[in-house]
Parts: sequence; structure tokens; C-alpha cells
Amino acid sequence: MSGLLYRMTGVAGTKPGTRGRLRPVWEEEPTKAGLASKGVVLVLACLAVLFPLWVVVVTSLSSVRTITDAGGLVVIPRGITFVAYQELLGGGQVTRAAVVSICVTVVGTLFSMAVSVMCAYGLSRPGSVLHRPLLLFMLATMFFGAGLIPTYLVVQGLGLTDSYLALILPSALNVFNILVLRAFFMSTAQELVESARIDGAGDFRILWQIIMPLSRAVIAVITLFYAVGYWSAWFNASLYLSDPEMMPLQNVMNQLVLKQERPTGLTQVINTGHLSLLAVQMAVMVLALIPVAVLSPFVQKHFKEGMLTGAVKG
Repeated sequence: MSGLLYRMTGVAGTKPGTRGRLRPVWEEEPTKAGLASKGVVLVLACLAVLFPLWVVVVTSLSSVRTITDAGGLVVIPRGITFVAYQELLGGGQVTRAAVVSICVTVVGTLFSMAVSVMCAYGLSRPGSVLHRPLLLFMLATMFFGAGLIPTYLVVQGLGLTDSYLALILPSALNVFNILVLRAFFMSTAQELVESARIDGAGDFRILWQIIMPLSRAVIAVITLFYAVGYWSAWFNASLYLSDPEMMPLQNVMNQLVLKQERPTGLTQVINTGHLSLLAVQMAVMVLALIPVAVLSPFVQKHFKEGMLTGAVKG
């Protein structure tokens, strides 16, 4: 077994007295064949991710004739048309659902970040009231949940059904995100906090002017987590909303793609053959993907710093 994991080193250029010493295989210089195989694997992985996205985008930009000739999904584009997007964004069901999703995402993310930051800051102060019991209680919620039926009864008892608050409050807090923020806040230099207290600054001023500017990386990452969660959520809407006019974009996409329903106002255009239902379905998927694809590059540079620093130093 040791012969499989170790090889004898006798390469020129090693220090005197090191010839013949055992060295792990993973510490050796990679061979050209190994580098080539890694490159091939990475290229195949990128193609596996990008090819479905390419097919979806191309199909959404294809005409009815192109989709008919291809027999469904289009791989090679033959002419580009934005008819599907023009019809979807013309003020109908999809436009209204997109506005609902944007409003819920913005309001929910701001509310979740405000509560999470204040909660994490309070838990990061050793002298705060009920610091340890509250922390243990929050940790317990990561392993034990009330379940779907009790949660629904609570939402119904508070009168939140058929309201947009039902899309925000049940998922407003994430204990993991709070723990990451707490760990990052605890790693902040305590000398700055003590100096601010000597100058007469209160907790809110310390949090706003000292802690948050030093924690931009982790705040950006947690904000992205909350925003993606609100934008991608569909289960709460299907559970708590009964009015089709209030449904967000993800639920409309579910109706169009999985249930094969036709969007309100586009039935006549699809029946006459001026618009393909498949192109509409793919266009809705692209619209649902755009916000995440646009925001992710701006937060990517903070991702490693925000996650690893808070995790390691906590």
C-alpha cells in the first residue's frame, strides 16, 4: 500500500541528504498528461453547464418555423427574433409576475439583512443580555423544525394568507447566515469598538459606522444569498396565495413549463402560429435567470473573503 502512495525521490537539484526520501504522490510535480486530463475535465464540465443554457437562450430567440424544423429545442440558431420577449413583457401575466418578484425580493432582502445584521451584532457581543441561551436556541432550529402544517397554521392564524407578507416573513431569517455574520463581527478588531465607546458612541453607531464598513464582503455575500432565495422561491406562494394575479414569476414559470399552461393574453397569438409556446417557455426561464446572472459577478470577488474569513475566525 505504501508503494502506491509514495515514490522514491532522486531528482537532481534536491538538497544534500534528501535523496531517497519518501514523498507523497500529491506533492510531486504534475505530469503533462495529468495537466492535459485536468484541462479536458474542466472543459467538459463547462460544456455540461453552458450547453443547456445555450439551448434555452437560442430557442427563446427562434421563430416558429425554426423550432418546427428542429423538432423542438434549437441548438444551431437560424435567425433571431425577440417576439417572445416582446409579447411576454407587453403588460400581461408575466410582466405582472416579474414586478411582484422584484418587489418581494427587494423588500424581503432589505428586511432580512436588517434583522440578521442586528441579531448577529447582538450575539457577537459577549456581554449582551441572554447571549448564550439565544444562541443555543437558534442553533437548535437548524436541526429541529416545527414542520409544514404548524408553520401554515401560524401563518393562517396571523392573517397573512393571500398577502405578500406570507412570501417574506416565514423565510425572513436564516440561522446559518446569522452565524456567518456573527463570526465575522467577532473577528473585528475590538480596539476600534472600545475606542468608539470611549468617545461616547452607542451600539447602533458602532454597528453602522465601524462594524458594517469593515464587513462589506460578508454583507455582500449574505445579501446575495437572501436575494437569490427570495427570487427563486415558489413554494410559499403556491402554499399561501390563492389569487393568480398575485403569483410571482417563479410560479408563473412553473405553470408555463411544467403544467404546459398558456400565459394569459397570449393564447390567440400562439394559436394563430405567430408565436411558439416553446419559445415562450424558454423566454420565461431566461427572464427568471437574468437577475442572478447579473448580480453574481459583482459579488463574486467578495465571496471567498466573506465566507472563509467569517468561518475560520469564528
